[in-house]
Amino acid sequence: MQIDELNAKLAPFKIFKGIESDILNDGSLDYSDDILKTFDFVVASVHSNLRMDQEKATARLIKAIENPYTTILGHPTGRLLLSRKGYEIDYKKVIDACAANKVVIEINANPLRLDLDWRWHRYALEKGVLLTINPDAHRKEGFHDMQYGVKVARKGGLTATKCLNAFTLNEISSYFEQKSTANLI
Repeated sequence: MQIDELNAKLAPFKIFKGIESDILNDGSLDYSDDILKTFDFVVASVHSNLRMDQEKATARLIKAIENPYTTILGHPTGRLLLSRKGYEIDYKKVIDACAANKVVIEINANPLRLDLDWRWHRYALEKGVLLTINPDAHRKEGFHDMQYGVKVARKGGLTATKCLNAFTLNEISSYFEQKSTANLI
């Protein structure tokens, strides 16, 4: 409600309502559809039970991707560079599922993540998957990490036309509305 009030007051400036929803062990999201449908976008990410074999991890991600309210797949492997290897996934199956469900894949700009690995950017782009660069900021200083995300995205071949958060207000609003409208069908 406060966001709606601010949007009315600050127009044409727009604040989008978004949430990061945890992907549970079975691939479902930790919020009900009744809650998820109230947001403009939902980032689905794994944060627990990280010890999975490739088949389990891939199935878990694909189930979350198939949730009609998932807009963005966050840090797909859960890796923390120099401290935790990400869980193994079948990248092609995950990216193909994102393409089929029109789910954007995050390039996490935190220098300890940089996940989606740049070596998979081109495959995602070839499949028509949009990417987004997100800072994973837990404090305002974390926004400075965007530079790392931009650098790794460039290395992987990402251009502004295929980067969700480089879209104009009209383009991103349209994208979110199309995703939302598809959920009603």
